[in-house]
Amino acid sequence: MSVHIGAEQGQIAERVLMPGDPLRAKWIAETFLEDAVCYTQVRGMLGFTGRWKGVEVSVQGSGMGMPSAAIYTHELITEYGARTLIRVGSCGALTDELRLGDVVAAIGSATDSNMNRVRFDGLIDYAPVADFGLLRTAVDVAAGRGTPITVGPILAADAFYTDRPDLYDSLADYGILAVEMESAALYTIAARHRARALTVLTVSDHIKRGEKLGAQEREQGFTRMVEIGLDTAIA
Repeated sequence: MSVHIGAEQGQIAERVLMPGDPLRAKWIAETFLEDAVCYTQVRGMLGFTGRWKGVEVSVQGSGMGMPSAAIYTHELITEYGARTLIRVGSCGALTDELRLGDVVAAIGSATDSNMNRVRFDGLIDYAPVADFGLLRTAVDVAAGRGTPITVGPILAADAFYTDRPDLYDSLADYGILAVEMESAALYTIAARHRARALTVLTVSDHIKRGEKLGAQEREQGFTRMVEIGLDTAIA
């Protein structure tokens, strides 16, 4: 039983989807999984285990930001034996090519966080990347579902609000597709413990154009993303 999750051994599957919002974890469990059971409510960070197409899958909220995501990723892997972790969340688009509701798979995660600089004594800028097998599977799954998916690097930011929006323009010039807040921690910790990790995101807003998804559009977009994540996890 870990400090922040508090589940008993055997209650969490080897395959875990990780939305940031615990209520989104509840929505995923109730909408997509068969016989879903809640295994934790510690600190209001909900987690569920059920079955998708007959395969056991867990959904664990991870909170907002890399410090929170790092805690849940670490405990899922080291305390409960999770081996496949797929973040499903929202992002803000930085490039003109992306539209609201588009699905993005993050091949790598640039970051302004100091977490990895501290990890490597300030000597190395570690480049956190997705598991290639999961990434390739997600692309194939999306194609099979007829859902366009954009693959490329994203930014995992420490701060939701920024005083330097001009940096987003520079990042877009270097091919960064979108910004979110958790992926760099997920990729780093999974790599450290030889687990597989992937981030799949829905564009919920566009930073440059000031656009945002409406409630119905958001649910439709998230449904496509979650189904890709689930099929990828059990492939």
